[in-house]
Amino acid sequence: MKPIGPTAHGIIDYGAVLLLVLAPFLLNLERTPSQILYLLAGILGILTMMTAFRPGLLKLIPFPVHGGFDLVTSVIVAALPWILGFSDQTTARNLFLCITAMLVGVWLLTDWRSRDGLALT
Repeated sequence: MKPIGPTAHGIIDYGAVLLLVLAPFLLNLERTPSQILYLLAGILGILTMMTAFRPGLLKLIPFPVHGGFDLVTSVIVAALPWILGFSDQTTARNLFLCITAMLVGVWLLTDWRSRDGLALT
């Protein structure tokens, strides 16, 4: 049994949105990585609000589908510093790699089949 259920995952996601918004200020990041972090925060916030679990508001996306988005996002986030040309910015590059590691870690620890989530009807 994996330790992170749907409700805990949602709470983690909302916390991650806050951290993604604050990171550019806290780390004094340049324009491109900052804009990408704001975009990621927006996407994650919308995905979380639309997911069918207790922390979700609209409950339109099944929780396992949310997990698929998380997994795909982790691969994309890992590649962004090189794709968008800021891999030479050590702080930004390392932040994106840390975000990737956290995304994968939370994904691996989340029980995507938990009955704790809300079923779509």
